[in-house]
Amino acid sequence: MRSDEVAERSFQDLPPSSSYETAMEALSSLIYSVKHGDRSSIDGTTSGRYGKLERMHIYLKMLSLEEHIAGLKIIHVAGTKGKGSTCAFCEAILRECGFRTGLFTSPHLIDVRERFRIDGLDISEYKFLQYFWDCWNQLKEKIMEDLPMPPLFQFLTLLALKIFVCEKVDVAIIEVGLGGELDSTNVIKETLVCGISPLGMDHTEILGNTLAKIAFHKAGIFKHKVPAFTVPQPSEAMDVLQRRASKLMVPLQVASPLDPEKLNGVKLSLSGDHQFINAGLAVALCRCWLQSTRNSEELFENNSSDFPEEFLKGLSTAHLAGRAQIVHDIIKGSSCGDLIFYLDGAHSPESMEVCAKWFSSAVKEDNISSSSFGNEKMKESLSNCAGQHRKQNFEGSKRISKQVLLFNCMDVRDPQILLPQLVNDCASSGIHFSKSLFVPSMSKYYKVTSGTTVMSADCFPKDLSWQFTLQGIWEKIMHGKDAILEENCKKDKSVTSTFDGSLFGDSPQKCNPSEGHFACSAVIPSLSLTIKWMRDSVKKNPSVRVQKSTSIAWSFS
Repeated sequence: MRSDEVAERSFQDLPPSSSYETAMEALSSLIYSVKHGDRSSIDGTTSGRYGKLERMHIYLKMLSLEEHIAGLKIIHVAGTKGKGSTCAFCEAILRECGFRTGLFTSPHLIDVRERFRIDGLDISEYKFLQYFWDCWNQLKEKIMEDLPMPPLFQFLTLLALKIFVCEKVDVAIIEVGLGGELDSTNVIKETLVCGISPLGMDHTEILGNTLAKIAFHKAGIFKHKVPAFTVPQPSEAMDVLQRRASKLMVPLQVASPLDPEKLNGVKLSLSGDHQFINAGLAVALCRCWLQSTRNSEELFENNSSDFPEEFLKGLSTAHLAGRAQIVHDIIKGSSCGDLIFYLDGAHSPESMEVCAKWFSSAVKEDNISSSSFGNEKMKESLSNCAGQHRKQNFEGSKRISKQVLLFNCMDVRDPQILLPQLVNDCASSGIHFSKSLFVPSMSKYYKVTSGTTVMSADCFPKDLSWQFTLQGIWEKIMHGKDAILEENCKKDKSVTSTFDGSLFGDSPQKCNPSEGHFACSAVIPSLSLTIKWMRDSVKKNPSVRVQKSTSIAWSFS
C-alpha cells in the first residue's frame, strides 16, 4: 500500500461515536497500573509471550506500516534531561530550512495532541481523529488473547509513526519515552542520526542504579554505522556510550554547548543556561541530517557566520510548553497586581538544581525590569484599583514580590531529595518562598484528557495523604523538625482548616504545626481552586507581584 493510499484509508469508515472525548476515553482504557520498580514497564515481559519490541513489530505489520516507516528520515533522541528541548530545537531549525517536519514528544501537559506536531503545530483535532480511529479499529480487529491492545505509550508511538507516514513529512524527530534500547520508539530500525542528551540518575528502579547502567540503556538507540552525537557527560557514562558505539561502528561525536557570543545577538527561545547544551546538540544533529540528505551545501556555502540564518531563527523560535516557561497571568476584572507563573517539570536532583538556578535568575531579572517603570507610573496604574487601595501610600518604584511554590511529584520520586535541593539552591541565590502549596496533579485520575475537558468538583481526589506527606517534608525543612500532620491526614478537611488562606499576613515564625496552623504551606485539593485563590489574593493586594514557581515532577508509565 502506497503512502497516499494509507492516508486515504485514514479518512474513511469512522465509527458513529468519533467525538474527541470518546477517543480520549478509548485512550484511557490503555493505561495499565504498574507497580513501583516493575520492569514490565520497560521490557513488557508480563504482557503475553511477546517482548515489547517484538509486539511493536507485530503491531506495525497489523497497521501495514512496517515498510513505510523505513522511508522516514528520522532523528532519534534519548537522554535523562533535555531530550525534549533538543527535539524542539531540531524541529524549529529544520522547519526554518524549508522542510516539512514531524515531531513526537512526551508527555503532554493539557491535550494529548501536543505530542504530535506537524510543521510546528499540534496536529488538528480533525486529523487526529482520522488517524486515531484508523489505528484503533485495525488493531481491535486483529488483537489476540496473547497479543492485547498496546499500552498507552506504545499506542501513541504507533500513532505518531502513522501520522508521519501519512502526512509525508521530510523529517521525523522522535523523542525516546523511557530508557532507549527497549523503549517503544526503538522499533525504528533505520535512522539518519541519533542523539544522547545529558545523562543523570532517573528511573533507577527500571534502568539501574548507576550512571553506567543508565547509559547502557540510552545507547541502545545506536544503529550500525549511523552517526551519533552526545554532549559532555560524566566519565562513567561516556565510557559506556563509547564502548557501545565502537561495537556498532558508530561514529560518536561530542557536541559542544553553544557559545552565546557567536549567536549574533540572537536569544534562545527556551530559557536557562542549560539550554545552550541542548541547543548545541540540536545544531550538531541538524547539520548531520542535512549532510545525510545532501541538503547542506546550499545552506552553508558563502555563509560567513557560524550559523546560517535559518539555524538562528529556529533557535530563537523553538517552543516546548512546561520547560522553563514563564506565563504572565491575565486576571479578569482587575488591572492591579501581578501573578506570574514559572513552570517547569523538574523531577530529578540534577534537573531540580537547574530549575532552581533558572527560577532564581528569572525572578531577579523580572524584579529589576519591573522596577524600571518608576514611582509615578506605578501610582497611575494603581489608581484604577478598588477604592480602598487608592489611599495606600506606595513609596519607591518596587512592588513587593512574593515567591510561592506550587509543587507535586508522583510517589515514584523522592521528595526528601527534591524539595531540599530546590529550597537550598534557591536560598543560595537569595530567593526564599513565602508559601508552598501542595496540589494533586491530573495524573491522579489515570485518565487521558483533552484541552476542553472540565473536571467537576466530584473528580477531586478523596485521598490527599500524599500531599500531606509533601507538606510534612516541607515543614521539616522550614522548622528543622518533624511537623505533626497525622490528624490532618485522617480528617476530611477543607483547605481553610489546614491553612489560614492568607498569602501575605503571617510570617513563617507564626507557624505552629503541632497545633495544625501553617503560615507557610497548604494542601489544596485541586489546581483550579489553587489558581482561583492565587488570583483572589492578587486582587486584594495590588501592591504585590506573586512569582509562582510551579514544579510538577512527572514520570512515564
